[in-house]
Amino acid sequence: MDCHVSHPHDGRTIIVIGSSTGGVRTLEVIFSQFPLLDAAIILVQHMPHSMNSALCRHINDISFMKVQIPDDGEEIEHGKIYVAPSNVHLKLVENRKICLFDDAKVQYVRPSIDVAMTSLERRDGDRLAGVILSGMGRDGAEGIRHIRSIGGTTFAQTLQTCAIHYMPRAAFETGRVDQMLPPEGIRENLIQFSGIL
Repeated sequence: MDCHVSHPHDGRTIIVIGSSTGGVRTLEVIFSQFPLLDAAIILVQHMPHSMNSALCRHINDISFMKVQIPDDGEEIEHGKIYVAPSNVHLKLVENRKICLFDDAKVQYVRPSIDVAMTSLERRDGDRLAGVILSGMGRDGAEGIRHIRSIGGTTFAQTLQTCAIHYMPRAAFETGRVDQMLPPEGIRENLIQFSGIL
């Protein structure tokens, strides 16, 4: 696995969205008629492997973004949503290249939202955002803390709009969530944050 990044630095906008139980319904609201953004979106959804392709197809059908399951070593591009495959962790190297690797579960899950979010780095010209949606457990709380600590913007779903509120509550309790928003509010803020491609 060669995850070295050799090309010159250019500014990127990167959004990492973490979602679990009840999150697919929220994702439908966020991505319905979602415009082609000047950003790359990494989506970490806790789900069985059998659901990976179906989720990609569904978001691709309702959004103007291109949706795909990334390959190991793939460099991210604006205008795309990368759905983390089940049973492996996903991290970004130098905010540019996706690395998939088999390691111990984190917060009892693999892929872990925390692993993806904490791989982000503060780099000149890059704009970073993290989003936590409905779900069980605490996965994503440490990731939100990290993104905020390196100057990123953070959002979490309002508890009353979640099917399961434990993940966004844990993120909120870090004190590092900029805004708690319903799905429609998350959608609008991500569009404003990124701009149209």
